[in-house]
Amino acid sequence: MRLANLLLDGVEHPAVLDPARGWVPLAALADAALRDVMVDEATGVRAPVLPRDVPGLIATGLGPAVRAALLEAAASAPDASVVDREQAMLGAPFRRARMLWGIGLNYLAHARDLDAPHPDEPASFIKGDHTIVGPGEPIVLPAESERVTAEAELGLIIGRTAWQVDESDALDHVAAVLCVLDQTAEDILQRNPRFLTRSKNFPTFLALGGEVVTTDEVRRADTGLDHLRVSTWHDGVLHREDTVAGMAFGPEALVAFHSRVFPLQPGDVISTGTPGAVVIRDGDTAGCRIPGVGTLENPARSAP
Repeated sequence: MRLANLLLDGVEHPAVLDPARGWVPLAALADAALRDVMVDEATGVRAPVLPRDVPGLIATGLGPAVRAALLEAAASAPDASVVDREQAMLGAPFRRARMLWGIGLNYLAHARDLDAPHPDEPASFIKGDHTIVGPGEPIVLPAESERVTAEAELGLIIGRTAWQVDESDALDHVAAVLCVLDQTAEDILQRNPRFLTRSKNFPTFLALGGEVVTTDEVRRADTGLDHLRVSTWHDGVLHREDTVAGMAFGPEALVAFHSRVFPLQPGDVISTGTPGAVVIRDGDTAGCRIPGVGTLENPARSAP
């Protein structure tokens, strides 16, 4: 199942994809079709109706009952409410997140390219949600930096609280995945590795979306997400690609590792590292492509 924020007359409208017809705004779904789907496993209490926004739906865990109810409701929505998938404009799936984690040097081949020592534990950092932009929105190159890179990544969206989980159970706590472009003021970082947070947190330095894809569409029983191919694109030309299997720490390891540091909560995002970063300048276009997940493109613009 796929969720997104549709841009209609410049306003974002949460929507679900009806595979047969197109995007259906959640506001067009009949309440009756969505009642009594959410059940608190601890108390057995049923919620009256599903949330009508992407973060709220993610917080349900996007389990089989929720997905089935949404798709059934979308299939019966009025034709007039449906937006053709090929013509749809999508925004960021959400603009606020409790926690945004990035992972550095997580692809073994990428670390070898940079002749960089690979950490023997995940090298993670935090980004603020002021960095979030959606598809097509400009990546603003700050005046403080002369060398900004864009990095295509697979993003994991937590759907169930994960606290001290094992790798064998970790993907059960991931509700969905999405395309990410993570930006870095590389020249600032190169001056001192302690400047990592600053180099990663300029506005527009995290492009998300546009589609949120539930893990049932991409997760395999035997290999999890290892088959997904992540690629960084520059002005429509492939720059670098690798599969998730090429990570030093795969999605299961990243979720399990960070869950031992603090509880991961629904809506938290882990951006899992890039197979290759590309320098972007004013007028360039950066892209992330993950077959089965989606395509994300953003233009680069110098700060006014």
